[in-house]
Amino acid sequence: MTATPASTADALARCVEQALDDGKAVDIRVLDVRGLTVITDFMIVASGRSARQVKALTDRVREAAGKAGAKVVGAEGEGQGEWVLVDLGDVIVHIMQPAIRDFYQLEKLWEAGAENAGEVRQADAR
Repeated sequence: MTATPASTADALARCVEQALDDGKAVDIRVLDVRGLTVITDFMIVASGRSARQVKALTDRVREAAGKAGAKVVGAEGEGQGEWVLVDLGDVIVHIMQPAIRDFYQLEKLWEAGAENAGEVRQADAR
């Protein structure tokens, strides 16, 4: 995790959330995991309806992070476009196709703890 002030991590999470929403991502969840792990401050989970949309959303996240002054630490899964992880240090973004998201239910691993420790935001349903 990069050492940035909490307000910067908050701003980056909101910036990424807005980029995903602008790209028509589905069921965007922003999990504040600061009280649960030291690897990141926020975990964002969103769905894209197709491999093409998942890849386009990944590009939007990269662009938004760059404009916010954040660097992409790493990215995995861009080839298939079923599940892409973008590591921004203080924010980790998971963009998945719905079937993959339903199968792994990644946010359920973090959601209960995040609700107790911090905050869970959900963008307007599409």
